[in-house]
Amino acid sequence: MKILKRGSTGADVKELQTKLKKAGFNPGALDGDFGGGTEAAVIAFQRSNGLLADGIVGAKTLEKLKLKLAPNDDSDTTDIDPHSTPVLEKFTIHVVSTMFPATPISHIKTNLPYILNAMQTHNIADKVMILMALSTIRAESEGFVPIDEYKSRYNTSPSGPAFDLYDNRKDLGNKGKPDGANFKGRGYIQLTGRSNYTTYSKKLGLGTQMVSNPSLANNPVHAANILALFLKDKERPIREAVLDGNLKQARKLVNGGSHGFDRFKSAFNIGDALVN
Repeated sequence: MKILKRGSTGADVKELQTKLKKAGFNPGALDGDFGGGTEAAVIAFQRSNGLLADGIVGAKTLEKLKLKLAPNDDSDTTDIDPHSTPVLEKFTIHVVSTMFPATPISHIKTNLPYILNAMQTHNIADKVMILMALSTIRAESEGFVPIDEYKSRYNTSPSGPAFDLYDNRKDLGNKGKPDGANFKGRGYIQLTGRSNYTTYSKKLGLGTQMVSNPSLANNPVHAANILALFLKDKERPIREAVLDGNLKQARKLVNGGSHGFDRFKSAFNIGDALVN
């Protein structure tokens, strides 16, 4: 059986509808037409079985229905986006520069390949997750280059040295001066805190190198992979938030708040409209 979604027709859809009905999720007429009723039944079935409720019947949903994906189906075998690889080609310099109206195009030309390569490496190179990555960059480092966090009243006391308010942040894993300055935000996503530097240094296969040399987080290859890995760690709830149309929640899952949300939302919506 092939991956099925709204608009699919034929015998495979009829078999799917029959399975859904037997499982207690009535799709309506068993007519081989994947319409709204079938999609609603698929979504209900997916939610019941702890799957991403995207209405796309891929390998995981088929497995729960005791059906098998055709071995010669060359689509992606997840239940997310069966056409993820071709999407990369649609995120052109023109599209991304439209999402970043205040950013020098030369920055985008230089750094976009790092981002797209990292997303592909970590198997999240579909439209939703690429939009999340780019929109996060728009919110956190709009220049489209890995950067150091700026000094502000949120990280520095009125009369203290830069980033002293981070020095003793246990939630960041910091252990006192000079951890605040050493592990300030860096990269495309503003990786912050001793704990995060330790975790992502290991995930990148760098051992503890980023702890002893935190500036490595601004290396564009490392910064792109940190962004992709961070999104990968939050992938399921991010996808659910986007499916629910809740971009604020999607942003919060990455940032922990709403900082830069207007820029994030603008970039996401522009990209969503341009990439079909």
